[in-house]
Amino acid sequence: MINAPQLLADLTRLLKRLEDDLRQRIADVAELKAGLQAEWQAAGDAQRTAETFQSWAEQVLTQAGGHWLLSWVVLRFIEDNELVERPWLGGTPESDRLALARDRHEAYFREKPLESDRDYLLACFREAGALPGLHTFFDETHNPVFRLGVSGDAAMALRQFWQQVDPNTGSLAHDFTDPDWNTRFLGDLYQDLSEATRKRYALLQTPEFVEEFILDRTLTPAIREFGFREVRMIDPTCGSGHFLLGGFQRLVDEWIRHEPARNPRDIAQRGLDAVAGVDLNPFAVAISRVRLLVAALKVSRVHRLSEAPNFKLNVAIGDSLLHGKRFGMTATDGMFEGAEHYAGTGLAHAYASEDLAEVNRILGRQYHAVVGNPPYIVVKDAALNAAYRQRYASCHMKYSLGAPFTERFFELALTGNGQAAGFVGLITANSFMKREFGSKLIEHVLPRLDLTHVVDTSGAYIPGHGTPTVILFGRHRAPVGDTVRTVMGIKGEPTTPDDPALGLVWSAIADQIDRPGSESDFVSAGDVLRSTFAKHPWSIGGGGASQLCEVIEEGSPTRLGARVESIGFMAITGEDEAFLVPAHVARRIGAPTRAFVLGDAVRDWAVSSDLLVEFPYVHSESRFLPVPYVSGSPYDRWTWLNRTLLRARVMFGKSAEQHGHRWDQYMQFIETRVSAPYLIAFGEVASHNHFVLDRGGKVFKQTAPVIKLAAGSSEDEHLALLGLLNSSVACFWLKQVCHQKQMMGGDGIRISDKSKVPYQFASTRVQELPLPTDWLKHPDLPRLIELSRQADNLAREVSGRSASATIELALRNGRSVAEAWQEVLDARQRARSRQIFIQEEIDFLAYHMYGLIADRTLLSDAMGWDVPLEAGYRPFCIIDQKNVEGFDVPPHVPTDWPSELRGLWERRINAIRSTNALRIIEDPHYKRRWIGRQGLFNHGAKADEFSDALAAWMLDRLESSPLWRTSADQPPQITTVNRLADSARADADFMHIAGLYAGHADFDLAKVVSGLVSAESVPFLPALRYKDTGLRKRAQWEDTWALQRREDAGEKVGKIPVPPKYEAKDFLKSDFARLRGPLDVPKERWISYPGCERGADTSLPIAWAGWNHLQQATAVAAYYLEMKDNEGWEPARLQPLLAGLLDLVPWLEQWHNEIDPAYGERMGTYYRGFVNEEARALGFTLDDLRAWKPVVTAAKRGRKKASA
Repeated sequence: MINAPQLLADLTRLLKRLEDDLRQRIADVAELKAGLQAEWQAAGDAQRTAETFQSWAEQVLTQAGGHWLLSWVVLRFIEDNELVERPWLGGTPESDRLALARDRHEAYFREKPLESDRDYLLACFREAGALPGLHTFFDETHNPVFRLGVSGDAAMALRQFWQQVDPNTGSLAHDFTDPDWNTRFLGDLYQDLSEATRKRYALLQTPEFVEEFILDRTLTPAIREFGFREVRMIDPTCGSGHFLLGGFQRLVDEWIRHEPARNPRDIAQRGLDAVAGVDLNPFAVAISRVRLLVAALKVSRVHRLSEAPNFKLNVAIGDSLLHGKRFGMTATDGMFEGAEHYAGTGLAHAYASEDLAEVNRILGRQYHAVVGNPPYIVVKDAALNAAYRQRYASCHMKYSLGAPFTERFFELALTGNGQAAGFVGLITANSFMKREFGSKLIEHVLPRLDLTHVVDTSGAYIPGHGTPTVILFGRHRAPVGDTVRTVMGIKGEPTTPDDPALGLVWSAIADQIDRPGSESDFVSAGDVLRSTFAKHPWSIGGGGASQLCEVIEEGSPTRLGARVESIGFMAITGEDEAFLVPAHVARRIGAPTRAFVLGDAVRDWAVSSDLLVEFPYVHSESRFLPVPYVSGSPYDRWTWLNRTLLRARVMFGKSAEQHGHRWDQYMQFIETRVSAPYLIAFGEVASHNHFVLDRGGKVFKQTAPVIKLAAGSSEDEHLALLGLLNSSVACFWLKQVCHQKQMMGGDGIRISDKSKVPYQFASTRVQELPLPTDWLKHPDLPRLIELSRQADNLAREVSGRSASATIELALRNGRSVAEAWQEVLDARQRARSRQIFIQEEIDFLAYHMYGLIADRTLLSDAMGWDVPLEAGYRPFCIIDQKNVEGFDVPPHVPTDWPSELRGLWERRINAIRSTNALRIIEDPHYKRRWIGRQGLFNHGAKADEFSDALAAWMLDRLESSPLWRTSADQPPQITTVNRLADSARADADFMHIAGLYAGHADFDLAKVVSGLVSAESVPFLPALRYKDTGLRKRAQWEDTWALQRREDAGEKVGKIPVPPKYEAKDFLKSDFARLRGPLDVPKERWISYPGCERGADTSLPIAWAGWNHLQQATAVAAYYLEMKDNEGWEPARLQPLLAGLLDLVPWLEQWHNEIDPAYGERMGTYYRGFVNEEARALGFTLDDLRAWKPVVTAAKRGRKKASA
């Protein structure tokens, strides 16, 4: 039987080997490389790729490796289930088929002794392709195995892999025998094996229980209405055929039930006639065809492919959005243009399909049922994006493909003009419901159609679907009736269910969809006015949320946008990693910087960010001008590294320079917002509403949009809006109209509670926030301003007393740092308690201002209560007797509280229980979580802040060591960690801080310093920094830099390719990835020289990363000569040091090749000569130096012996 998890694990490992093999083949076989380069050039000319050839080729060979494996998976399935008489490769030993396969292999090579296993495997594929139903799978046009052949050795390893026998059981390691001939694993394996293909085609397998649910409400009623003999079903985005298989089986069952005596082969063909599919991915289509073929063979009771009838399948390669016929409410001819119509355009590739006639036939008719799970991605191909936009009214702004596919699904259903209409059912991303791009679909397309059901599945656990989804049902006709059956979400799945089909939310959906008026803990079902769905955004919250949203809107005629000047981003760098700079680097290079605020740094009324960003501007009178450019300065050298990348940034179709900016400036920069004395900033993506008042001097990333009031607006006007925006009423309304983000956290684990799921609080939604009636004259406004002022002051107090500032102040005043920090923690806790109380006051004041409560006894003017108030002590937590964040909850209102406060809390508890609006809003989903940024104030996480600040203080101190000072009398020298520790030993403050960091007084100073330095250092040679994947990327960056140097010299080099970004997996250590980032920007504090330890001091040799290239070269050359002349190192030990010097030479020639006054020569030229001479003396070529890699030592395995 098939062990799918083990098969995937083994094939994933094997895929890496095939990728390496194909990479070497491309390097060794000139015609292979030339062919790929021609393809890459053609793709570039058509503006379908801007990647370097190497990056593009990596994706191609990954796909080819995956096809080599999956092609054999199909054949192995066919072999083990004896669908062919003689196996090609393997078979179960007990059936003697493995022996037959080996005999076949031997016979092949007796006839063709000069060929390789690659030739044998390709011959097997060609033979299989001649069998019924397998042509597409082994088609030489679409399957890259015929174009990118693995080596003979790799083919041999591949053959041996499939023939592996478990020595303990005597059975095949991978046995594909399955009496049910279940082929679902093929689609799942294809999706999971190739990440590149999964991303390119947005592969996402629909779980069977979701397919069944959709088919139950589309195909099944279509069969009832149109009859099983007439009904036709299509999946326009069929992928590997899950919906097609389900539909086929249902139709076969109908034929068997009604005509049991009919020939099984005829029943199978009729089932195949009734289902159709189209997909852009050739390999997915091939898998669909194979799966349908196997299913038809089973129905036909045929056990050999050679005996199979000539089944006709309606599955084709094509783009359902471009190909075929367009059908509106009155069917009209549309797009029958062939490939020749698009020759020479960016769309030619979309039509280059041999299936064009077939796909136009399939898409040239309408169907009784249209089902599917269309891709959710945004199209990056500019030509395709424009083509879809031209053809579909639903394509708006930065649209997701779900929008035009929804439109197309309805078109393909039978038009209900004087006849019964076809049924439509699809599961799609729910982003269109609330994000701006969905407005055209909702307001212009869907109102013309009979939308029958809207099912909110965002809270259900659907494996693989981290993106929140919705299921739409309808019929292709004018709307019928005034209502739409709607299943509205209330709560998400509390835990990951063992069986997703039995999940609590999904079970509630299935149970309640046909029971309007029903409500459970998880969903409510009802018939909602159709007019509700003709207005963007959709608000379909269950449990009365939609009705409460309407109440707030109807009672608040003025919107926020009418009271502000603008809402939107302040600045967009276009490439954050190129502009972010640590403080220690900024000091070295003299970079102009400002604090950089990301959206997730805006939390609980405060900004908490330690990021710095280059700010390449100077403020001159009424505007900002580019910072003066000084060629060759440390800042220039820093930015030069990413010049090509920065020049390639594009926004709104233009580069920075085309927008009128210098290449080293931001892509977008709103001067009026940057210079504003007050701004209200907010986290665009967060689980709750977080707004903060900023008083200037920062750069807010687009993930932290800003609200600018009219010039001259007072602080009080800002504070009034700040309080309202941070209220639970605002959170409730925003969540009704804003897009819910993924249900998965950054660690890939499903978010357990709906209150923790992030939303996208888009500026266009925020500006529509209803303001209370008579906002500027509201009698509660002064109280709101005062509460906001106190909350703002407390937030600044909490964030202003940072650990780093506390350490500096304590040392300056000769105080105990530990005691000072404890005082700060105590003060923070008191301030946090006050903040929680003030937030509660603001929330209830907002209820009153919006007219949701009338009882003023629920409000309080008192502010002097000094009680410890934790987040779990709030009224709604006491009612529920839980806090989703884990804060303690008292069983009742604490009896030791002042009587007035206790009475206020009890009145609020009673009001929440008795008032529907409060019962809805006083919920973790809308109430502030009070965990701070990254849980800073929850579960003891705050301890890390102090430890990190201690480490940062020590690192700064170690960087200021006299060891790094250079002069004519003290040239730069490589030192060691131990020597650096010795230099710190006499520093009393350092020893005090180190003791706190270590946690005890008898710490090992050398160990502490070693840990700090190793975490902030990067090796001097690329071979010591990167894995092979990273080295390949580094080579592309070096090619780019070489072209930039030629460009600087005045040479015309044309368009310089943009090299690929690095991933964490490209680095040998996670610390290297953390320090360098995706652009490999040198942000480390030290350069390390592992393997170059000397004599008795075995600690790590290091140099300061703040030295320029010439200083680094001076230190390395001196160390090299000392090891060579005084320590007597052999050439093999000296080789990496000389390789390190060679790595510096291009930079020396670029930045330090003026005549040096001390030496009277050009230092770049000098060091190139030095390396050449030393290499010859040691017996190395320059290529030997460039190819140097550390010796790989085998990892030790096994357990340590127990000590005696």
